[in-house]
Amino acid sequence: MKRILIALSLIIGHSSLSHIVAQTPVYLDETKPIEQRMEDALQRMTLDEKIAVIHAQSKFSSPGVKRLGFPDLWTDDGPHGVRPDVLWDEWVQAGQTNDSCVAFPALTCLAATWNPQMASLYGTSLGEEALYRKKNVILGPGVNINRTPFGGRNFEYMGEDPYLASQMVVPYVRGLQSLGVASCVKHYALNNDEEYRHQVNVKVSDRALHEIYLPAFKAAVQKGGAWAIMGAYNLYQNQHNCHNATLLNKILKHDWGFDGVVISDWGGCHDTDEAVKNGLDLEFGTWTDGLTMGKTNAYDSYYLADAYKQAILSGKYTTKELDEKVRRVLRLFFRTTMQRTKPHGFLCSESHYDAALKIAQEGIVLLKNNAIANPSGRGAKAPLLPLDPAKQSRILVVGENAIKMMTVGGGSSSLKVQREILPLDGIKDLISKFNVQSDYARGYIGDTIQSFDGVNVGRSLYETRSAAALKAEALEKAKLADVVIFIGGLNKSSYQDSEGHDRQQYELPYGQNELIEALVTVNPRLVYVNISGNAVAMPWIQKVPAVVQGWFLGSEAGKAIASVLFGEANPSGKLPYTWYANLNQCGAHALNTYPGTWRENHDVIDEEYKEDIFVGYRWTDKQKVRPLFAFGHGLSYTSFKIGNAKADKKQLTTDETITFTVDVTNTGSMAGAETVQLYVRDLQSSLPRPVKELKGFQKIHLSPGETKQVSITLDKSALSLYDDKVGAWVAEPGDFEAWIGSAADQIASKVKFKLVE
Repeated sequence: MKRILIALSLIIGHSSLSHIVAQTPVYLDETKPIEQRMEDALQRMTLDEKIAVIHAQSKFSSPGVKRLGFPDLWTDDGPHGVRPDVLWDEWVQAGQTNDSCVAFPALTCLAATWNPQMASLYGTSLGEEALYRKKNVILGPGVNINRTPFGGRNFEYMGEDPYLASQMVVPYVRGLQSLGVASCVKHYALNNDEEYRHQVNVKVSDRALHEIYLPAFKAAVQKGGAWAIMGAYNLYQNQHNCHNATLLNKILKHDWGFDGVVISDWGGCHDTDEAVKNGLDLEFGTWTDGLTMGKTNAYDSYYLADAYKQAILSGKYTTKELDEKVRRVLRLFFRTTMQRTKPHGFLCSESHYDAALKIAQEGIVLLKNNAIANPSGRGAKAPLLPLDPAKQSRILVVGENAIKMMTVGGGSSSLKVQREILPLDGIKDLISKFNVQSDYARGYIGDTIQSFDGVNVGRSLYETRSAAALKAEALEKAKLADVVIFIGGLNKSSYQDSEGHDRQQYELPYGQNELIEALVTVNPRLVYVNISGNAVAMPWIQKVPAVVQGWFLGSEAGKAIASVLFGEANPSGKLPYTWYANLNQCGAHALNTYPGTWRENHDVIDEEYKEDIFVGYRWTDKQKVRPLFAFGHGLSYTSFKIGNAKADKKQLTTDETITFTVDVTNTGSMAGAETVQLYVRDLQSSLPRPVKELKGFQKIHLSPGETKQVSITLDKSALSLYDDKVGAWVAEPGDFEAWIGSAADQIASKVKFKLVE
């Protein structure tokens, strides 16, 4: 702007220049504060322009203000990659050739890295892809709590623990927004299951709400500086969460000071009056709820469109609420579409594939790795993993998930990738330089759908053989193999890991359990790789020597899995949720509160969170039951020793901090990473508290024989509870313990300390 004015001054003289400067809108002057530019633009807008910018104009865009030079705002799904474009007013693929992407691992895998640096890398890499695709808002990440392993969208979230999710969401948001792309954190709040998601009314205590279900959203807002929040489909206090007075007006905007935009989930708006008054700023929709049924280009029929405008003109509302919504949208414009200094984006770059691979490798969890005899029966027993391809003559890969694309399907997070390395191909590529015979047997028939949302699944899954024939083939080939790698688990079909429905069983689908039992009988050297975003029942766990949690790993899935199985990468992932042996170990199921109870008129289902604050490991600790694998569990190909922890003081006041230090040594023969986890136990609480709660962690990389000191600092917030009687966080003086270890059930050291007035 300044350069333009200087050039004009040379032509027309300084007297005319002063007139031009006086007429130049403040909102165009990038040297002015955003708030001043925002108010200037607001005063220039007509009623029609104000109404236009608070609702969609297409499936994924809302209008700017053409007369004033504001470009349209483009959103896109993208918690794990930038979704392919659809037509303006239909969900049909637009048929473009430049809307492929790199798929990053699903967010359960990111959380399993327990490494905030990986979250930052994730956010910046995704932001670069979004910039290239000219997207201004990425609809993610998701930080809803894993309350039950039946949750259909758990794979899109960051586990069961509010502290872990909080630590991982902040660098993701900061990394994405550092490039001028807004992060729309979702789904706010209590969106913990998919079945009947439009009808579920959650009944939860204020304490559980603030201690379990809100902290990650609060961190995203106050520490991450999120520019947008997406409301959830479900209800709380009998109001839909996309226009919920308590969640949006009181907590989000008043208590937390959120200055960004509240965006409805698509079709999540249900009422003009509630949308006007209860905090919704920008309405997006689908063919239902927010649109006249069956009508195309019906965006003027949205609740915040003509209905709102006519209510203002009739005197039902003033423009007070409208102007506040428009201010927030304009603020988002200035942060995104009007930001002139954004860097260039990159699509499918080598650095993005490297990032996807690194995150996948760090997130893969080695759940079990028992010693087993060599195929010849000679020599000492040794852990089955990592596999040494030089010592294998025949490897058999079994399982449909070895050849199935997992970037396609699952709902709104489905992607159109430039490439996805399948597990079978990754394994075959790695061992190709060795004199090893490899073979494949499908073993079972699962999902044979060839496409989702217009994107083909690549390798054909069509199958004419019977389930019995597939099983027989796998067993015969297993008898001849030195090792069997079974790659199974869930997929992204309905009623598995997918938007729209929850799972219906904890067991593996498609007869996989029976097949695994039969395979390990004919060949005990069996590695089971579970592909999923949720825990599953493993009734054969005592018979299978090695188990790996492989998640949905994105574009580099096959390469990441192969690198871990064969020791090119040392696994360091830790579980972000408790892996129950059975559903009775989960509070939501043990108390029969999931999926809730239908009201008499069958329009709303009330779901009471009776387990309260005792979610995940908090519940198993309280009930004194041992899960199959504990929260924070994850093995390595090397070994670590965590020494005795020490504190820098024996007591602290509420305005002080306390630091715990511990030495960690790599006692094995391979470089690797360990995650030191610090849990706090309150010994004198006036209210019921969990046995322990995660309040700090640090991941460190160590060479063989190397020792490093880890320091974790706590303040009063780590000791506080939410007292719902006073409606505030309270740090009660008294005795506490810091429990330090490598998992929730692997505590190496405890240190007592006191909080004083």
